[in-house]
Amino acid sequence: MNQLKAIIFDVDGTLANTEEIHRRSFNEAFAEAGFGEPWTPGEYVLQLAISGGRERIMAWLRSPDGGGMAENRARELAISLHQRKSEIYRDHLRAGHIAPRPGVLRLIREAGSKGIQLGIATSTSRANVETLLDCILDHATRTAFTAIATSDIVADKKPAPAVYQFCLARLGVDPGECVAIEDTANGNLAALACGIATVITVHEYTRDNNFAGAALVLDQLGEPDQPCRIMVGNARGRKYVDTGLLQKLIAREAKSAPGVSTAPELTS
Repeated sequence: MNQLKAIIFDVDGTLANTEEIHRRSFNEAFAEAGFGEPWTPGEYVLQLAISGGRERIMAWLRSPDGGGMAENRARELAISLHQRKSEIYRDHLRAGHIAPRPGVLRLIREAGSKGIQLGIATSTSRANVETLLDCILDHATRTAFTAIATSDIVADKKPAPAVYQFCLARLGVDPGECVAIEDTANGNLAALACGIATVITVHEYTRDNNFAGAALVLDQLGEPDQPCRIMVGNARGRKYVDTGLLQKLIAREAKSAPGVSTAPELTS
């Protein structure tokens, strides 16, 4: 049986509920450039189907809503708008308007106490990751991450599996020995493409995504006094995600591999 050797976390919407801060930061950058504030919460749900902030901006600028710009002009403007948006976003984080999602600190610390490695696989920038970690984690918890793959290192964004492939190589583990914690359809697809079991913690911007193939879909990782709500999958009677549950998930995924017969799981 595979042993759980690593947990790989996505960042935005997974470690912390950052997506609304991102949305406001995009709009502030747009407004400074004379575009108003075009991305409502409903519009931003659609934008999240595109991985990467610069890519979202460019796609919007080329759309009729963004003026239908030519590709070269849209690419040039997207670079400058995204740089400004990232500055605004990091300023919001430093202002103290963010906290880790329920269960995140507990799971990170439990993994560390059991010698389970931790990684990060994200389509955002290293600067954004570093700022967020500084804001939500203490030094000991922050340094527990031994592999961090960002858009500065890996060009191909999710649903491409590149960031997960990088993490697996850096951690020195096989896909069947780790679990990915994600929040989006693209993140789920990226991890699954590497053969990594996924646990999804949804939020207001991703609760309607298609998470086919995920081992568990939850509203949060949960705490002993703040149980998670199970949307898809079998949490084996647990009310929150711990390393024991993740170990059971990878064991189940191994049994479900092609050529191995297993009884269907019941949704709890």
